[in-house]
Amino acid sequence: MIARLTALCLASLCTLSLTGQAQTTAPKKPPFVVPPDVNGLKTIIAPVTSQRPLKVAVFSGSGSPQSSVDVVVKAVGHIAGAKAIVLEGTEIGKTDLKAFDVIAFPGGSGSGQSKTLGEAGLKNVRAFVREGGGYVGICAGAYLACSNFSWGLGILDAGTVSSKWRRGQGIMELEQTEAGPAILGKTEGRFKVRYNNGPIIKPAGRADLPDYQPLTLFRTEMAENGTPVGVMVNSPAQAISTFGKGRVFISSPHPEGTPGLEHLIPRGIVWASGQEVK
Repeated sequence: MIARLTALCLASLCTLSLTGQAQTTAPKKPPFVVPPDVNGLKTIIAPVTSQRPLKVAVFSGSGSPQSSVDVVVKAVGHIAGAKAIVLEGTEIGKTDLKAFDVIAFPGGSGSGQSKTLGEAGLKNVRAFVREGGGYVGICAGAYLACSNFSWGLGILDAGTVSSKWRRGQGIMELEQTEAGPAILGKTEGRFKVRYNNGPIIKPAGRADLPDYQPLTLFRTEMAENGTPVGVMVNSPAQAISTFGKGRVFISSPHPEGTPGLEHLIPRGIVWASGQEVK
């Protein structure tokens, strides 16, 4: 009888202990939401026009969540006469990309996108840009363009400053360089953008590729999860370059998901298509 009571008491204590543990478990973080007034309810980047109808291929599949694909398709819709065609990443290696003006790679995972493309897809994208096609890479798509990963496209003379990439998610401040207004239009001072673990780049030092040209610079920094401090401020947020006959536009942060910056990626698309941006 005493042994039975002892067992019941121990069971009760165990239950209480587990209940207590459950109650003290840290709650999940709520989804990050960009405030609608993050840029003072102003249109920071002006709309763009294209001199001709554009066809833009948008990567889809493992490596990009559907929400990231959808927001890029929406960005293409801000260009009058432009049409977004969603391509399954596994089919890109078999697709005649000459039918498109630009190929866009959304946020997600750069290595995941590379795996989905496979060697045939990577080769086809490189050939497309080399022969005059445009490339637009956002966050993961910017990582994919870089030259310091074995899985990357290597179409941009850039590498990341550190292998530690989980810097966090938040609102960063940007400011244009002298080269920025020719593509992004004039802006006054700093503006804000959603950031989510995008690449912090530096020159990769490849002799066979031209130097990239920053259009905007980060003016604030976040460095969570043991990522290096002091490397983000004054590093490129958006940058351009060429690869063969084609143009490459990358964005580390997410203007396509930031109120007031909805027309920034459309301007990158029009520029990547070979046009002057107006």
